[in-house]
Amino acid sequence: MPTPRDIDTVLKGWDFSPGEVNARLVKARGGRQVLQMRVDMGLLQMETELRPDGSRPHGAETYFDYLVGEAVRKGEAFRLSEEQCAEADREFIQFYHRRLCWLSLREYRRAARDADHSLSFMDFIREHSSDDEWTISHEQYRPSVLFHRVQAAALAELEEHGPERAIVEINAGLERFRELFERYDAAEQYAEDELVRRLEEMRENVRRRYDVGPTLNEQLDEAVRAENYELAAQLRDRIRTRREASVLPDQRAGD
Repeated sequence: MPTPRDIDTVLKGWDFSPGEVNARLVKARGGRQVLQMRVDMGLLQMETELRPDGSRPHGAETYFDYLVGEAVRKGEAFRLSEEQCAEADREFIQFYHRRLCWLSLREYRRAARDADHSLSFMDFIREHSSDDEWTISHEQYRPSVLFHRVQAAALAELEEHGPERAIVEINAGLERFRELFERYDAAEQYAEDELVRRLEEMRENVRRRYDVGPTLNEQLDEAVRAENYELAAQLRDRIRTRREASVLPDQRAGD
């Protein structure tokens, strides 16, 4: 009897739900975990580490890593070719799909890691692309990638270290958004941006749910604005002490 080549068995009992990210982790051959995403007429299967399609472009862990090596080898003269731009787009799409799956599965650290990959790749493109229009086509997605990154990292901090650390993560992300708007001479649009407002709402929801007052960093910012430098110095000492206490003993020994 010939081996079936369709995917009917895989899809049985797993209906596609429009407007939702349908993802699951399953075991593949050899016992490794793979990530599956249900799409309209089938599914996508992705590796959980390195590049989602499991390939090693030119022997590198990802295509981004390969391009970084090429840029180092060729120096200032390096510019992305049309073929390299197309391959970069392929990798962006792969990491986008996997990031959505990690968020859906509440694998927040993994989602943040994949977002960091895409953001770093965007930085690389901005520096090495000779096609401004193509660069802008990627930059328009930077706010949504950054939003996913901040959201995922904050939720990971909430689970692992508590609400105050989540608020600190959100505030750091909001500062990155402010810098992004300033870079594109759009600082006046920051306060009205939908993604900024959603992060601010997320922060205030954490405050209300866990009854968290101003964090040490927020108190420090307020002390500086009020020119209360004695209080600011005390708060800096408390922040430094807390940061040092959060470092594991073996990490301190290795520094």
